[in-house]
Amino acid sequence: MKSGGPGYASPLDAMKYGPRENLLYVVCINPHGGEDLLATVDVDPNSSQYCQIIHRLRTGNKNDELHHSGWNVCSSIHCSEGCSNGNARDKLVLPALGSDRIYVVDVGKNPRAPEFHKVVEGTEMRKFNCRTPHTAHCLANGEIMISIMGDNEGNAKSDFILLDSKTFEVKGTWVKNGKSAKFNYDFWYQPYFDVMVSTEWGVPKLFKHGYHKSHSENPDIYGRSLNFFSWSKRELIQTINLGEDGVAPLEVRFLHNPQEPQGYVGCAVKANVYRFYRKEDGTWAADKVIDIPPKKVSGWDDPYIQGMITDILISLDDKYLYLNNWLHGDVRQYDITDRAHPKLTGQVFLGGKILSDSDLHVLEDSELENQPEPVYIKGKRFAAGPQMMQLSLDGKRLYVTSSVLSTWDKQFYPEVIETGTKMVKLDIDPDKGGMKLDENFLVDFGEGPDGPLLAHEPRYPGGDCTSDIWLARE
Repeated sequence: MKSGGPGYASPLDAMKYGPRENLLYVVCINPHGGEDLLATVDVDPNSSQYCQIIHRLRTGNKNDELHHSGWNVCSSIHCSEGCSNGNARDKLVLPALGSDRIYVVDVGKNPRAPEFHKVVEGTEMRKFNCRTPHTAHCLANGEIMISIMGDNEGNAKSDFILLDSKTFEVKGTWVKNGKSAKFNYDFWYQPYFDVMVSTEWGVPKLFKHGYHKSHSENPDIYGRSLNFFSWSKRELIQTINLGEDGVAPLEVRFLHNPQEPQGYVGCAVKANVYRFYRKEDGTWAADKVIDIPPKKVSGWDDPYIQGMITDILISLDDKYLYLNNWLHGDVRQYDITDRAHPKLTGQVFLGGKILSDSDLHVLEDSELENQPEPVYIKGKRFAAGPQMMQLSLDGKRLYVTSSVLSTWDKQFYPEVIETGTKMVKLDIDPDKGGMKLDENFLVDFGEGPDGPLLAHEPRYPGGDCTSDIWLARE
């Protein structure tokens, strides 16, 4: 049973004893030059404000491009019943891809109306020749680590900024001896096996301005490797080049069980998922286990359109993997009980480029007989494709937004710049598998005083399966 704190003693404790989410904190980008903001959304079905944005915390600055978020502390620092380590999960850390600022938000004083605790200016990060911060994870030693994708000139760089979780001052960088990777993006650590794995997007000064196929074909512009670091030595120990099927490996997830040295990474450009695992000799290997076939089309700038996987996540019991196909428009659920052979158990189309009323026409499709129909919830169309996802602790509700990056949104789905994006909910059968769209749930980010907003990553006040990391406790 849940005890002590912060966080939960184990992933299964979180799944079994964690509360039902009543609030979501959703990072939102203003595509018209206004302030980005953190939206607080009421998701309590018994509330009179259900599906409404009840608070907007604006940054006060322009061109931030808020993206991902993380907590000051999580389950990696959990202590047993009766202990008191003085830590509370009450600060949300918001790195900004555009301005390099780090916004620290206090959600503890008033969870329904968060306020800023501190703003770390981008100049603090740039002192270490670091820009374009992405993923934030709390560490068990009382620090916060944020992955860095670029140097001060916008070239690719792989390093990690360290913040003190009490003062939120920049302490320096994580990598020692200068031994690091070529690119960076997301990361996940597992001290029990003395390892951290990181992934690769590309050159920030190029990908920030849009997607170009020629860039993704150039290994000096887009990455295609998994990078394994020694957690204790803070240095790169192994790189696995995933090849042309592994271009832009983005979201990476170890299994939640900290004593299982394996996980998955979604590779965006060719829409594939690789499983990585530790071999008996202590080195790491990776195999492609999910391959989303492209569709032959006309009316596109290429003869084929790929799915483009931009997010994956794993349920807390390590039973299901979820992924999106931002361009094809579907969310998929796979049973990963057999780790090396994921089995498709659920699929829901929400949007994408291949809908029946699209200007793009599908000529050959090895998966579908007909192009999907547009999806309307409460009379409003789900524009763009499914992108960021967040699963409830009990594994029964999957929330889905649709913004990748404002420049990419404008390039692929220009309509959302004028209408804003939507957030929807899929109801999950965690026992037998399967997903179904909840036609009574819709959050419209096109409404309100800030004009149309692009909703990106959601978080729960009590933590979730993409922010909590557990340590092995023997």
